[in-house]
Amino acid sequence: MRLPAKVGLPVVLLLWLVGCAINPATGKRQFSLMSEGQEIQMGRDADPEIVASMGLYPDESLQAYVQELGTQLAASSERPDLPWTFRVLDDPLINAFALPGGYIYVTRGILAHFESEAELAGVLGHEIGHVTARHSVSQISKQQIAQFGLGVGMILKPELQEYAGLAGASLQLLFLKFGRDDERQADELGVRYMSRVGYDPVQLSGVMAMLGQVTSDAGGGPPEWLSTHPNPANREQDIIRHANDAEVAMDPAMVKRGEYLPWLDGMTFGENPREGFFEGSNFFHPDMAFQVNFPDGWQTLNSKQAVQAGSPEGDALMGLTLAEGATPSAALSTFLSQEGLESGQPSNAAINGIPAASANFRADTQDGVLQGRVIFLNYNGTMLRFIGFGPADAWQNRRGAVNASLESFRPLRDRTKLDVEPVRLRVVTVSRDMDLATLLNREGIPDRADAVRLLNRIEGNPTLPAGRVLKLPVGGVWQGED
Repeated sequence: MRLPAKVGLPVVLLLWLVGCAINPATGKRQFSLMSEGQEIQMGRDADPEIVASMGLYPDESLQAYVQELGTQLAASSERPDLPWTFRVLDDPLINAFALPGGYIYVTRGILAHFESEAELAGVLGHEIGHVTARHSVSQISKQQIAQFGLGVGMILKPELQEYAGLAGASLQLLFLKFGRDDERQADELGVRYMSRVGYDPVQLSGVMAMLGQVTSDAGGGPPEWLSTHPNPANREQDIIRHANDAEVAMDPAMVKRGEYLPWLDGMTFGENPREGFFEGSNFFHPDMAFQVNFPDGWQTLNSKQAVQAGSPEGDALMGLTLAEGATPSAALSTFLSQEGLESGQPSNAAINGIPAASANFRADTQDGVLQGRVIFLNYNGTMLRFIGFGPADAWQNRRGAVNASLESFRPLRDRTKLDVEPVRLRVVTVSRDMDLATLLNREGIPDRADAVRLLNRIEGNPTLPAGRVLKLPVGGVWQGED
């Protein structure tokens, strides 16, 4: 049955009228198809996935500090009764973001670059503003309308169904990126909330200046926060204007640099090699004490959940992840029982003395036939899955390199790799007047000057007065470019 073309507009208009209400934070009419309960549930469901994929920074005192500060700010907002949750993620990227329902995240990477508690309060207030203004909810509601229109299109043109997944993903990416108006609004709300609890709201503009400097030093590549938070040129000026108009609850307004910096002392800075690191195409994992050789020239990635490698042409992939199963054979049997998967003769041959079970496989997918090999290993009581695969027409050319990598898994015994430690921040007080170069030479880190300048917002080689407090990246294996 063919629907008349005019049916879409009245339905969308009806949904728009039903879904509009005054937002208490912004004072403006806002479109939403999601109740507050649904909003909270969405954040609650997504939170474990965020934690699993990025990890929590293992410092309970720091977590409690950020939670307490965030709760204080949220209590001053127009939605104080949400189940506000604030987390520090164990991630080196400069990032902060919010999920619907009051779930706020900051990374240790962005904490390292803050100069005061007021700056942290400003960023938390900004993210709280995204929640109170229901920016994500509004965008998701617009996506639902777009998806509704897409669904009507599917009825009108059934042949479009083949592309439904692609269109849906594209719409999601389009609508869930905050635009400049949302960012300006979140900045204004961040100024409002930090002012209400007594912080100097001008300090939020310093965060924007820092982000701009990070972008400049990275050769134009923005930090992660700016990749999802557009940064118009006049954003600093807008914040200062809002700050000048704000009524601050304390006189003088709080900055709390001295109270904030000690929280950073000992914090991991940059990538943590204890969780695995690459030297060329060779991967080493000190905490789990294993190593793997990937093919030369392949693109590699180490994340919290997997170690991955892809061929230069993109026609083969490998991945090493945790797995479940009482034994390698049992884990392999479960894997091979998947619908649409055919296997060769399984093998229980050990890999470099490690109990293992492996098999070649072939899988029919909507994108064509894949071929590959999978190995399950019981390594020191931990079940691992190491898999490589590619399109059938390319597998013959990739099979040798993939198998060599799969069979290169072995114990790590090199003490220089096993004992590697991360770079950590040390908060130091300058004992006497000296220039920056002298201080860095005294601390044994002259090769880290650029990072020190960025962390402490220093230019050139200034004379540092006695009593100046600085953040220095010390120890570990330096991966900077100084």
